[in-house]
Amino acid sequence: MPVRQNPLGCLPSRFRRSRVLIVGCGDIGLRAARLLAPGCTVLALTSSPARVAVLRAAGVVPLAGNLDEPASLARLAGIATRVLHLAPPAPHGRQDARTRALVRALHRRSAAQALVYVSTTGVYGDCAGAVVAETRSPAPASDRAWRRLDAETTLRAARRHASRLSVLRVPGIYAPDRAGTPPRERVRQGAPTLRPEDDVFINHVHADDLARACVRALWQGGAQRIYHVADESRLHMGEYLDLVAGLYGLPPVPRIGRAQAARQLSPALLDFLSQSRRLDTRRLRGELGLLLRYPTVREGLQADAARQRG
Repeated sequence: MPVRQNPLGCLPSRFRRSRVLIVGCGDIGLRAARLLAPGCTVLALTSSPARVAVLRAAGVVPLAGNLDEPASLARLAGIATRVLHLAPPAPHGRQDARTRALVRALHRRSAAQALVYVSTTGVYGDCAGAVVAETRSPAPASDRAWRRLDAETTLRAARRHASRLSVLRVPGIYAPDRAGTPPRERVRQGAPTLRPEDDVFINHVHADDLARACVRALWQGGAQRIYHVADESRLHMGEYLDLVAGLYGLPPVPRIGRAQAARQLSPALLDFLSQSRRLDTRRLRGELGLLLRYPTVREGLQADAARQRG
């Protein structure tokens, strides 16, 4: 089914509602779109014809385009007053060509009022369990984190794309209805984790709270400002998995040392378990004024466990 171009571009600005473009409208994008819909016209870039019906059902105007095909992005110029950039980089290399293509497309017309980019706290690398503020210098330890930092740098350098850029650095996102392996299934599968003396601090945010932070930042985020969007849990990985096991009535996962983990666990999980940090979230609360619906992962998991029990 062809995607129709949005007709709002032909109207004088005084007759338009705020128009928010979501780039990368997956799970978090749709959660944000539901929050935005009552007062805004929400548009979303999509390269998949199969997503058109899903977006329309959510009240979102789909726009055909592909960040890997820059020529397809011409219609994005000047189409939105605010932009929420959730699209991940391509899976290889240390640069984010997709964000570069988006910036070039947005530059062709007048700047949006605000752009919010959702990045990762992985840009800090391993911090040996220290409390990390947004002022800490990045030290990526993986190509994935380097790509995210490259996207941040590209956006911060290209100031003409938006009058106000805000970057949200985000840790692990969870919610019972997100795609992937729910926490209870991770524990039920019995995959081991590190013993306490080798364990690392991990950080979380509930998907609904991240969507709320995205919307808040579109209107209240500071120019060229970075925000940590995370809850206040500050748990070690093993403590988190023990919490999951207790809430769902499951046996605790086995604990192993790092040498054994290197033989048993996947490279991706080993990389995750090589980084330990605790996030300072005072900017989120003080500057954005966001009170989390799930202030710790316990509240989020308890809500899901209660639903599971009926």
